Amino acid sequence: MRRIKYACLEQTLHFSLRDPLTPEETNRLVRAEYDQYRADLERKRIPYTIVSETVQLDGSIIVKVIKQYNQSPVGDYLN
Repeated sequence: MRRIKYACLEQTLHFSLRDPLTPEETNRLVRAEYDQYRADLERKRIPYTIVSETVQLDGSIIVKVIKQYNQSPVGDYLN
């Protein structure tokens, strides 16, 4: 019999906008979307770790995150 002992996802997310806006609006809206993503993880009580966060010249944000996969235990992945 096979069982999943521990499981996590490592994702690279790119928060950006399609429509060209002023740099201030772009930065504000991208930051709001990123903050909402983190708030959703907290609200859903999904264990996660932000590995890196890089702000690009166009105001977009690239984030590497490790988070719990489904309801599987995370083991030492998030340490």
